[in-house]
Amino acid sequence: MESSKQLPQYRQLYELLRRHIIEGIYQEGDILPSENDLCITHKMARITVRHALDDLARDGFIFKRKGKGSIVRNKPEGIGILSVSGTTTAMSGLNLSTRIIVKPEIRMWEPSFFFPLNDIEKESGMIYMERLRLIDDRPLFYDITYIPNINLPRFTARKFEDKSLFDTLRKFYNLEVTGGEQRLKAITVSGKIREYLGVDPNTPILHLERKIHTNRHPFSFYSSLYCDTREYELFGIF
Repeated sequence: MESSKQLPQYRQLYELLRRHIIEGIYQEGDILPSENDLCITHKMARITVRHALDDLARDGFIFKRKGKGSIVRNKPEGIGILSVSGTTTAMSGLNLSTRIIVKPEIRMWEPSFFFPLNDIEKESGMIYMERLRLIDDRPLFYDITYIPNINLPRFTARKFEDKSLFDTLRKFYNLEVTGGEQRLKAITVSGKIREYLGVDPNTPILHLERKIHTNRHPFSFYSSLYCDTREYELFGIF
């Protein structure tokens, strides 16, 4: 079982403070506990606490001001309907579940991929995964994910049933989603996609093609997403 205790101490503290900021325990303009207080509370060395705070600053959650400490920035929100917090976090108030259709596996890139790829991506191959996301056991969207197989050890061995891809990339690989590009259009679908989503023939489906940027420039990953929006609208703030 994957556990936050497997993470280095600084990442455990980073994840804790990040969650507190996202959940609104600390609001924009609030000052986090001092380095000394965090050392005492979490029984960590000062260099460990400072590492966690430096990463929070790098990822845009706080900024440091001499004489005041670590001040919370406005938490990241959505970009269009691409949420930088990830689907699992953005929809945490709903009964969201994940069904794995194809477990993560190594593949070569398709010759006519829907976004241009750089030479390193082409040479490294990709990690391919298919998931079906449901609310109250009703299919909402079918997601095909393509991740460059670059410095992601043991990724194909990780479990994604009802787990967040964004959280996995952040916790275990220090990859923070920073934004992205997306194209969307209404289409009709047939075959397995129509079967997975449980829609009738000629039902319009929203199709998104996404390139998702991270803090490890120029590392990006990709997603082809098919959404049934008849009962749930997808939204974001940008």
